[in-house]
Amino acid sequence: METEKLKTSVINKIEACRNQLSELSLKIHSNPELGFQEVKAADWLTRYLKENGFSIERGIGQLPTAFKASYGNGRPFIAILAEYDALPKLGHACGHNIIATCAVGAGVASKLAIDRFGGSILVIGTPAEELYGGKIMMADRGAFNNLDIAMIVHPGTSDTATTEALACQTLDIEFFGKAAHAAAEPEQGINALEAMLQSFAAINSLRQHIRSTARIHGIITDGGEAANIVPAHSAGNFIVRAMDDAYLDELKEKVLNCFIGAATATGARLQYKWAETRYAPMRNNLALAQLFAQNMQSLGRSVSLSESGHAFGSTDMGNVSQIVPSIHPHVGIADKETLTHSPEFALAAASDRGIEGMLDAAKALAMTVVDLVANPETLARVREEFEKGK
Repeated sequence: METEKLKTSVINKIEACRNQLSELSLKIHSNPELGFQEVKAADWLTRYLKENGFSIERGIGQLPTAFKASYGNGRPFIAILAEYDALPKLGHACGHNIIATCAVGAGVASKLAIDRFGGSILVIGTPAEELYGGKIMMADRGAFNNLDIAMIVHPGTSDTATTEALACQTLDIEFFGKAAHAAAEPEQGINALEAMLQSFAAINSLRQHIRSTARIHGIITDGGEAANIVPAHSAGNFIVRAMDDAYLDELKEKVLNCFIGAATATGARLQYKWAETRYAPMRNNLALAQLFAQNMQSLGRSVSLSESGHAFGSTDMGNVSQIVPSIHPHVGIADKETLTHSPEFALAAASDRGIEGMLDAAKALAMTVVDLVANPETLARVREEFEKGK
């Protein structure tokens, strides 16, 4: 069967690029760059794609380290997304070097399918996933509007074809009180730190009465100047998450009331600001996920379709999934007990197991591209599910 022969060809192409892809992944891993500072990674990735016949457009979505690499002409426009930002102090403890490298490897191998059946393969570089939600900005600026498919693979501790990601919004809080000597004249002060602590207590009480999939967490970023001075200022940063946008809105109001109540109780003045960027929940396209799962299984991996109800966090890929049929599967590169965003996971992202996961993910992505361009009915089924889900 022609499709199976073509899948064998894309697998062989990625194997032929094994050394180059491995070196690229390790080079990005050894040179971690924070969000919007990924100058080296973006340059290395686009250079590799250009050397392999892609047309390069840099700075898309008005983001200097974003890019679009294109090969082919006309529909369907199938995009494989790359992330390459690192975490503060932890480097690539989320394995974005693997995401980036499997994306470019899959893109190059997918040229074989485009040459045979037509269409276009795009590798889109999306900066600052970790701290700023770069894809949210790119989505708002139309970077994903004309796509037919969007796919990205994230390293993890198991092989899964879908991701449960929460809607999410960040809240910055400040309390303004009045400084006074904490021993001589405490009655003259207004304790801004006490307002923050009461807010935490209220949120802890609220947690008993929210949905099990929702999350509220925060930190104090300013708690005062000295123990003998009544704190005149306190500040904190909080994140509110929910499975859907409607419940996120409901939860946001309840969380804000915790701070309003603390301000009333202490007399401190409250000032707050919700982040402009809002992470949307992930819309998994199951028809597309099943294709990817079958291709991963053909490589010898045991792939589950879902994460068994476990919501791992939030991702700006959720915003992309609201616009275009999308998947955000995981490829296992570490043992179950290994935590992401940890030094141990950073080591896994540069390990032999990490390299094998990157190569398998690239192969499965390219094989899924073959399925989509070789069979118009398959692409139509994916699109039909997306439209019904709206």
